[in-house]
Amino acid sequence: MGLIEHLLLPASVLCGIIMCKIIYEVTGLFSSLYIKGYAKLSNTQKVEWNNRCFSTFHAIIVAVVSFYLVVLSDLFRDESQDEMMISKTSTLSDGLFGISLGYFLSDLGMILWHFPALGGKEYLLHHGLSMYSIFLSLISGQGQFYILMVLFTESTTPFVNLRWYLDLAGKKNSKLYILNGIALFLGWLVARILLFIYFYMHMYTHFDQVRTMFPLGFYSLLVVPPMLVLMNVFWFGRSARA
Repeated sequence: MGLIEHLLLPASVLCGIIMCKIIYEVTGLFSSLYIKGYAKLSNTQKVEWNNRCFSTFHAIIVAVVSFYLVVLSDLFRDESQDEMMISKTSTLSDGLFGISLGYFLSDLGMILWHFPALGGKEYLLHHGLSMYSIFLSLISGQGQFYILMVLFTESTTPFVNLRWYLDLAGKKNSKLYILNGIALFLGWLVARILLFIYFYMHMYTHFDQVRTMFPLGFYSLLVVPPMLVLMNVFWFGRSARA
């Protein structure tokens, strides 16, 4: 492994943390100058306002890059290389994983610092499982295809955050709130429920490769995704009733 590969993980994690910090501060400054009503928010609401902005930014980045790597690129196609799909990696995917680790570390730190204002125990579990899975795949170089599929579920986060912003602004009866609710419902159904059906179908058809993973990675791949699915179904039901 060369110098670039050794530096990529810490550099990308640091970039993720710096990205969150910059967007958090810029959001607060921009909102205080141009968003009416921001100054009237409580300190806790301002923290969540700024937090959700860098959450949205991260979600857009990982959704776009994950879609490109999984769907548009040839990286994980069975016929593209002699190497098995389960062991394929790229500098782009490694960098994305590092940035996501930086984001989850930043967000987890804020959740713990302001607990439980920014999220309860389920958010701690979600972030813990996400960081564990990403880090394990990153250092082992295995299972990145499946981690990218899970990261793509972040594509629903901008709709979740926009819903919170509109609710806080008293726009629950607006057309935008209704349209966003429909998009959130459909997006969540596709990206966080139906996508996992394909996830398991793909694992089943490539199980001869999956079972060659190192033991901890293999069993983590069998255990962690079902836990995330259960959390997604729970949040989906709660969102549909709201």
